Amino acid sequence: MNFKLKKIFKNLQKSKFVKKKSSDRFWNFLSFRSRNSNQENLAEVIDDLVSERKGGKKRIDETSRTILTNIPKLQDLKVIDVMVPSADIVSVSKTISLGDLIRVMSKKGHSRVPVYQEKLDDSFGMVHIKDVLAWTSQADGKFDLKEIIRPIIFSAPTMRVLDLLLEMKAKRIHMALVVDEYGGVDGLVTIEDLVEEVVGEIEDEHDHSSEPEITKELDGTYVASARYFLKNLEQTLGKKFLLPSERRNIDTVGGLVFSLASRIPSRGEVIIHEKGIEFEVLEADPRKIKKVRIRLPNDQENSLRENKAHQEKTKTSYH
Repeated sequence: MNFKLKKIFKNLQKSKFVKKKSSDRFWNFLSFRSRNSNQENLAEVIDDLVSERKGGKKRIDETSRTILTNIPKLQDLKVIDVMVPSADIVSVSKTISLGDLIRVMSKKGHSRVPVYQEKLDDSFGMVHIKDVLAWTSQADGKFDLKEIIRPIIFSAPTMRVLDLLLEMKAKRIHMALVVDEYGGVDGLVTIEDLVEEVVGEIEDEHDHSSEPEITKELDGTYVASARYFLKNLEQTLGKKFLLPSERRNIDTVGGLVFSLASRIPSRGEVIIHEKGIEFEVLEADPRKIKKVRIRLPNDQENSLRENKAHQEKTKTSYH
């Protein structure tokens, strides 16, 4: 069991490595600025950074430029804008067995999960896989989850992302449950989620651990990462379908779906391209599309659709 847990922990750490580097870069950047400006309050440092960005007078390195570009948008961003909705939260009961806990963390790929009394709304803390690993290494009695539960922050949905980010850093608590006025859980955020709002572009530039993928399913549909390049998609599908404006302004499948919907579509939503290609959103969070299913129309349907579009266009031109 201990060997299996170590392997799970190692895999989780590997998947979080790039994100942690980006997070460290962000905090090191703020700490450096704080020391050099003799300010102890990081919130004041951030306010100064926003002003500096607007002034645009100083020459700064690429990392600093990315952070300065993204920080201003956090000033008005609320926790509700970035949280994982309650329906997608992975949580465990306080009575869960050690084996079941390990299986949940392994299957879902989370290093931290909330712990509840009887239901999610009764959550009172979280468990970290590092503590589970430490417990299995030295404890010889019956597993009791309560012995390794860590505190968790409870946040209002309208709280500013920056305020929660700084609270997490100050309290060294890296997970928060978002609760409504009645105490019900609306969502969840981690410090990585919040930092990613600032350093997401940095992470993308350095994340070469896995290339965007596309696979063909038995039913003839394709499942693609939202990061899959459109030029590669056309090659994979064996047909050119992008409109000139899409070819100029959009690079990825996720970008195309976002452009077609003019928003982040919900999971399960189907967006249809002018050429009849359907994009079903398989995975998405409030901030980005992650995975889509691509369904091609058969040639006859496509021909009828294009003829109808041509007729409509012809009618319009006569008016």
